[in-house]
Amino acid sequence: MKDQAEKLRERIEKLRRKQKTITIAVVSGKGGVGKSNFSLNFALGLAKENASVLLFDMDIGMGNIDILMGVAPNRTLVDMFESNASLKDIIEKGANNLSFIAAGTGLSSIFKLDQNKFERFITQFEELIEDYEYVIFDMSAGITDESMQFILASNEVFVITTPEPTSITDAYAVMKYIYLKESQTPYYLVVNKAYNAKQAQSTANRLGNTVKRFLNKDVVILGDLPEDRTVTKAVSHQMPFLLYAPDSNVSRSMINIVERYLKHRYDESYPTSSYTFISKLRRYFSL
Repeated sequence: MKDQAEKLRERIEKLRRKQKTITIAVVSGKGGVGKSNFSLNFALGLAKENASVLLFDMDIGMGNIDILMGVAPNRTLVDMFESNASLKDIIEKGANNLSFIAAGTGLSSIFKLDQNKFERFITQFEELIEDYEYVIFDMSAGITDESMQFILASNEVFVITTPEPTSITDAYAVMKYIYLKESQTPYYLVVNKAYNAKQAQSTANRLGNTVKRFLNKDVVILGDLPEDRTVTKAVSHQMPFLLYAPDSNVSRSMINIVERYLKHRYDESYPTSSYTFISKLRRYFSL
C-alpha cells in the first residue's frame, strides 16, 4: 500500500495539469516580521516539490530578496518602466535556480501607472504568467491604495505575523482592510519568530478567532517558524535558511508549512475562482 505522501504527490501532479497559475500576495501589518525571508524560503520549498515558481519583489526602494540570496541583479522592475525592458528580460536566477524579479530603486511606486504603462505591464504579465505554476508577490509592509490592487487581484493572501501584540493587531487590521474590499480571498496565516509551539498556537488561535468573530471568515493556519539563530546566520551569509541549514528547526518547519499548504491547496473542497489574476487586476485598476 502506497504511503500517504506518495498518494498526495500523485494527486498533485494530476491536478497541476489542470490548474491555472496561482498568484499569492504575502503581506504583513508591519515591517520586521520576516515577510521577505518567508517569501523566499517558501518559494524554494515549493520549487523543491517540483513546482515552477516566480518570486516577485514588489517593495520598490526597500526590496531585499536579491540581498537575501546574495545576488546582484542585472535588471530590476524599475528597468521595465525606465528602459522599456520586458518582464521576461528582467527575470533573474537566484538560489537553486529560482526565478525572481528584483524590485529596484529610483521609482516612487510602480503602482502609480498611467493607462499606457498599466496596459504594457498587463501585456507583459500575460505573456509571462503561463510559464509558472505559482507567482509569489512579496509586498511591502502595510498596505497602500496602490499596492492594494495587486493584493486584491491575487488568488490567495498569506499573512505573516509574530507573537508580539502590535504585530497581531496590525495583521488583523490588514486582513480586515482587504476583506472589506474583497471578502472571498482565502487567508493563510503563518506565525514567525515564535519561542515555542504553545506561543505560536496561542497567537494563531487568537488571530484566527478574531477574524472569525468579527469578519465571519475562516483563516487557514499553515503553521509557525520558530525563533532560530539559523535565520540570522543565513542572512549574514546571504543564503536562504532552507539551503544554509536544511536540517535546522526553522527549515523543517518551513517544509511542514509547504506540505500543509499543498495538501490544503489540492483538497477537493478548496474554493476556486472563475476570475483570473489579470481580469481582477484590470477591474481593480479601473476603480
